Amino acid sequence: MRENIKVLELDKYEIGIIINALNEFRNRLLREKEDTEPVDEVLLKAIDAPEKKRPFSRCLKKDERRYL
Repeated sequence: MRENIKVLELDKYEIGIIINALNEFRNRLLREKEDTEPVDEVLLKAIDAPEKKRPFSRCLKKDERRYL
């Protein structure tokens, strides 16, 4: 059976929120002496996620088009 894979597009602020939340959850599990392995795996995936480079495109104003 094939697993479904989901891809999220997040900015720096959003990925920071996710990493912080996972880290707080991991700390709670450590205090309660529970297994943190699943959270560790997701946390590392979030930290090591590659950045998608977007192509640079610039909208030119009406006046700037004259000089091209």
